[in-house]
Amino acid sequence: MDLPPKSRHKVLLFNPRATNYKARIPNSVLQVAASIDATHEWVIVDGNLEDHPQEKIMAYFKTGEFKFFGCTVMPGPQLRQAVPITKAIRQAFPEIINIWGGYFPANHPEVVLESGWVDFIINGPGDHAFPQLLTALEQETSFAGIQSLIYFDGMEVVKTAKAPLLRYDDLPGLPYDKLDRLYPMKRYLGKSFMGRHTIAYHSSFGCPFKCSFCAVVPIYEARWNGKSADKIYADIKYMKEKYGADAIEFHDNNFFVSEKRTVAFAKLIKEENMQWWGEARIDTVDKYSDESLALMREAGCRMIFFGAESGNDDLLDFMDKGGKQNGQQILDFATRIQQFDIIPEYSFVLGWPAASEQEALRQVEAEINFIRKVKDANPQTEIIIYVYSPVPTEGSEMFEKVKEQGFSFPQKLEDWLAPAWESFDLRKNPLTPWLTPRVIDKIRNFETVLNAYYPTVSDIKLSKFQRLSISGIASLRYKLGVYGYPYELKALQRFWLKYRQPEKEGF
Repeated sequence: MDLPPKSRHKVLLFNPRATNYKARIPNSVLQVAASIDATHEWVIVDGNLEDHPQEKIMAYFKTGEFKFFGCTVMPGPQLRQAVPITKAIRQAFPEIINIWGGYFPANHPEVVLESGWVDFIINGPGDHAFPQLLTALEQETSFAGIQSLIYFDGMEVVKTAKAPLLRYDDLPGLPYDKLDRLYPMKRYLGKSFMGRHTIAYHSSFGCPFKCSFCAVVPIYEARWNGKSADKIYADIKYMKEKYGADAIEFHDNNFFVSEKRTVAFAKLIKEENMQWWGEARIDTVDKYSDESLALMREAGCRMIFFGAESGNDDLLDFMDKGGKQNGQQILDFATRIQQFDIIPEYSFVLGWPAASEQEALRQVEAEINFIRKVKDANPQTEIIIYVYSPVPTEGSEMFEKVKEQGFSFPQKLEDWLAPAWESFDLRKNPLTPWLTPRVIDKIRNFETVLNAYYPTVSDIKLSKFQRLSISGIASLRYKLGVYGYPYELKALQRFWLKYRQPEKEGF
């Protein structure tokens, strides 16, 4: 059967810079490219691999062959390129249709559309919405019936109904070979503590839980759909054989939802001698059998990132963590997983909404004591500390409480470019009234001492001598619980330590 001719209008897909470290395969824009591959010519400009991406984008548009600009925008660093480049496109090429996708525009649609630089927002996966929108615009038909779309109708913001999650196995495969012609794939397969040529891979959409601090929730609304194990394995096997990949980072919001799928994948990947990492919930993986966990490690599962969040059961309820996770389970699971030689990577969020500085300090002190218990239970546990940042989940008890205390987001898109708001979106700067400098110093000083006493295994540049030295220097502070003014440790960490930060290096 003959394929229909491709549109004469080309599409430029932009992946703004997200990291100053190693670039990852731009899975989000590559997924969009796959959705239009049969109907449109497309190119990708990757801000992670371009010194001057705006110049390259403008050069493409000057050819007159392009009509559409698609840009994925995560909160944080990607805004630094996405905002000024989209503005420049609107000023220089007003005929170009600008379309944004990703967590930032989906969670802040009004401020994005009111800028006047963005015409449409894809509210979730764009596998159907994006090509349907292009067709409607080219044929000058209504786009009101397209699901998962946000746009202005006059002065009113219109949000169409969310599309159901598509069956991942039915979607077209990602066009890795076409990406390789634009940017050699070897530039994306970077060195990590798991391997020399590490793949970044997405195998599922969404997450079946509704944590009120998570930016994923408003987009997927507690829905999840995963690619089958054999499809995942086929992709990984292909990249191993063609591009030399030897390790995998699964950047799913929740890779381990299905034990059956995880076990099936482990059985397939077992003979490939590849180490891998993914994200999970403690109460989900704790239900896995010992046989499943042992198989996972045998098949290369080296580390799992878990959202522990808090050791306080009342706070876990307040954040609508869902499931059955509690403080005792967090401790018990750290002990349990140690026997399988899988490193648990626990994230904690400190600085939850509090009525006063004293209450905030008490909460932080309690979390510090709990984290120390985790390290006692399993010293291999990697700890990542975030500072609470409000997420605009309208109607949630937590967000309403934050607004009552005077917190608000920027009202203009360009205001999001301030360094403080970038740090806010990376959960590194709270900008919330109850988190005073005294509270933040307490969090940061403990984090400094903890990371020095327990140097991360993920820093592949840190020598054995450096690990022993910085741990020894920090030992007295940690054992006595003296965290204030750790200037000697900060000086060493500035030059030696590099902790993995999934919010900067992943997604």
